[in-house]
This record gives sequence, C-alpha cells and structure tokens, in this order.
Amino acid sequence: MAVPKKRMSRSRTRRRKAEAMKIRPVRTVACDRCGIPKLPHRACTGPGGCGTYRERTVVETYS
Repeated sequence: MAVPKKRMSRSRTRRRKAEAMKIRPVRTVACDRCGIPKLPHRACTGPGGCGTYRERTVVETYS
C-alpha cells in the first residue's frame, strides 16, 4: 500500500482543495417549447414551465 514519504504542508493541501470549494455559476439552457431557462437534461418545470422533456410532456402542469 502506498504511504507518503513526507507530510504535506497546510498551504499545499488548502491550495489543492480550493478548486473544489469555488462557487460556479449554474448553467441553464432555454426550453425548446416555452423558452424559459431550465437546467440541462431536466424536465421543464418550475414557475411557468411547460412540463416537457425531449419534445414529450412528462409532467402535468397547472397554470
């Protein structure tokens, strides 16, 4: 089993972990049917959503 020869410094550890802690913007795409922004690869739900995914209605919406 691999064991590190030297102790990793605190600054080196934190520098490595800093990339994972960054807040990234949420990517959205426009719905094909109604045009409101939605998460990619998800059904169009939410306020004013049409309830479609890949040109099929998958969620009943009452608006």
